[in-house]
Amino acid sequence: MTVQSSAPAAISFRQPQAAFGSLSADAAAGLVAAASDVALILDRDGVVRDVSVSNGDLADNGIGDWMDRRWIDTVTEESRIKVSEMLDAAFKGQASRWRQVNHRADDGSDIPVRYFALGAGSDGRVIVIGRDLQASAILQQRLIQVQQSVERDYLRLRQAEQRYRLLFQSASEAVLILDGPSRRIREANPAVGRITGRDAAAVVGQPFTTLIDSSSFADAEDLLASANSSTAGASAPVRLAGGAICLLSASMYRHDRTASLLVRLTPESLVSAADPNAALNAVLSRISDAFVVTDTDLRILTANPAFLELIHLASREEATHLPLDRFLGRPQIDLKIMLSQLREHGALRNFATVVRSGFGEPEEVEVTAVVVPDDIRPTYGFSIRNVARRPVPMAVTGSGPLLTGAVSQSVEQLTHLIGRVPMKDIVRESTDLIEKLCIEAALALTEDNRASAADVLGLSRQSLYSKLRRYGLGDLDD
Repeated sequence: MTVQSSAPAAISFRQPQAAFGSLSADAAAGLVAAASDVALILDRDGVVRDVSVSNGDLADNGIGDWMDRRWIDTVTEESRIKVSEMLDAAFKGQASRWRQVNHRADDGSDIPVRYFALGAGSDGRVIVIGRDLQASAILQQRLIQVQQSVERDYLRLRQAEQRYRLLFQSASEAVLILDGPSRRIREANPAVGRITGRDAAAVVGQPFTTLIDSSSFADAEDLLASANSSTAGASAPVRLAGGAICLLSASMYRHDRTASLLVRLTPESLVSAADPNAALNAVLSRISDAFVVTDTDLRILTANPAFLELIHLASREEATHLPLDRFLGRPQIDLKIMLSQLREHGALRNFATVVRSGFGEPEEVEVTAVVVPDDIRPTYGFSIRNVARRPVPMAVTGSGPLLTGAVSQSVEQLTHLIGRVPMKDIVRESTDLIEKLCIEAALALTEDNRASAADVLGLSRQSLYSKLRRYGLGDLDD
């Protein structure tokens, strides 16, 4: 047996005559006006004989000017049949229902109003009660717009997902999605099976390290940890459990407040064919010497891990765009000299200076640099070697004298004086010789800039000029 549901029946007043028989015309008019946004009194011809408008928006659109006009002439073309049906039902005393009717506003837009028509006596009068639907229409329009926007976004997402799936499935390199904290495999494309020799579906849910040879565990873990702490990508060669060598690349992304890792395994043969500089980049990322690239304003563009370790920064992003002179060289001296050499000769070799990290004492380093010319974006490359733990021969590059040879010859001459001259005289002569050589080296290093030479030597300018006169160095008449 099928039970059919029906709308609840309306409940009418049981004794309307007793309740409203003594109701005055003013009270009835007040009730009608209060229950509606607009109320119309029509004659048997459908002509408006009286109007009550309690909604300011409707009043502003000229509804108060409908007096002596046929109601049907105030509505839009598609609403005329609704008005005719409501009036016919009201004239015949039949039960009516609420109908939406549109009026034409002064600006050409539609004004939706919900009307109910009721016969009001034997003389054919009809009372029409209307409620403004503009607010509801605006909400409906917004709902439609939002729904259309959601549908467009959903379509774009579906298309993007289809493209992603196509790329994911057809990629020649192994692509895996890892859970950031646990490093377990969430997704793996078919190439994972070809490259690792494992079933791609079977590795889902397994720790990523099950694909890596034990000899490369540390390298893989370090790279994933680095990628997990930064949105910048990282790469390094690793050995897979099957023995193959691959370039491991990883980058982090966030979705729904969860960190995930996008990992790629590229076979060595594909790396060489696709990127001939990949091997060089891998070497630079693992070499012990610091390497940094700057723009012409000496702002850091990129650097290898050795440079980050030297200046005690955790990631490449922290160093990017920082001025190099914040870390390299004695303030106001060394970088000016290096820049002068680079601009004049295009290269710099074994320049002795210091690196300042902000922690502890400056460390002695040797800098080799080169200019990479480019019409759009020339850059400087700096190779920095820490020499703090080994003795450094005193040497000056460029046009200055090679002081190491001069010291050797002078020591040999002093050796011949032993036994002929008292030791205190030999020591005094040696001190003068070393002092003179240091001044010559500083002048050569600073290209005869005496103010910079005094800073390099830790002397005042007056003291330097005094020693220049003493040793007959330079043209003091300048």
